[in-house]
Amino acid sequence: MSLRSAVRYWLPPILWAGFIFAASTNAFSSVHTAPWMARILMAIFGHSLPQSQFETVHFSIRKLGHLTEYGILGALFFRAFRGDEKRRWDWRWSVSAVILAAIYAATDEWHQSFVPSREPSAWDALIDTIGAAFAQVLFFRR
Repeated sequence: MSLRSAVRYWLPPILWAGFIFAASTNAFSSVHTAPWMARILMAIFGHSLPQSQFETVHFSIRKLGHLTEYGILGALFFRAFRGDEKRRWDWRWSVSAVILAAIYAATDEWHQSFVPSREPSAWDALIDTIGAAFAQVLFFRR
């Protein structure tokens, strides 16, 4: 693989991993996302949700965010492993993409252990890995 191809295929997942790292900071903790999420939901529904309902919606949206961001990362890793290859799908690219995404998810949770407003969660790492695996299913079906 040429340097140009390596940059073309590996820079996007590296940049996306940087975005995930930034999202794992204090600024994107649930304490800080709750106020603007409440404003968005108020704009949608025209009123505030009861606290218990809001907490359920907020939690669900945050977990859906995990699935989505790691689904994208898994897709970008798949693309990077495939490179210039003409074949559309290979199980080795998919497995490699999921493994690399799972490793990154684990390191991301470890990173969160150093952020006072965050806490690491093995469940989040599992959700992240499921997101990456789901992206592989989409590649396979396409």
